[in-house]
Amino acid sequence: MPTNVQPTSGRPGEDDGGFRLTGRHVFIILCCFFGVMLAANLTMARFALKTFSGEVTAHPYERGLRFNAEVDALRAQDKLGWTFDGKVALGVDSVAGVDIEARDASGAPLTGLEVSVVLEAPADRKRDRTLKVREVAPGRYAARGPAMAGAWDVVLTAGRGGERQFQSRNRVTLK
Repeated sequence: MPTNVQPTSGRPGEDDGGFRLTGRHVFIILCCFFGVMLAANLTMARFALKTFSGEVTAHPYERGLRFNAEVDALRAQDKLGWTFDGKVALGVDSVAGVDIEARDASGAPLTGLEVSVVLEAPADRKRDRTLKVREVAPGRYAARGPAMAGAWDVVLTAGRGGERQFQSRNRVTLK
């Protein structure tokens, strides 16, 4: 009984009409892969910039231009010899209390100062809180305001006649 055998090249799919991978297929696969990667990276970058711009200072260039004036203000502050001792505590009702005692170089209480306290969140300006400060006794100032537990920068500014004469920045952790 005679058999009729056709020779084949041995490559799958060539003679049997199946799928054949071509250069066009490889190009389309690569374009899809890198397109998905680009879309994912752009989406993550958009969400990252939307939640936090990375900017700590609103106008860094202008602040840099005022650097020498800030150095002069700090030298004048040192010459005054003022001291501010303060306590910051968080109450159970999520209210931060700031108590400050201000003294001049001779140790006498500083009265009649315009004092402001700002609780700044280190990484999110939207959480900053400005507390209203009032003089409760000669040389003693107090402020209360809402705050959450965590790290805060306490920025204390004091002066007279609208002119800043003292400023300090301290990192505290409220618990």
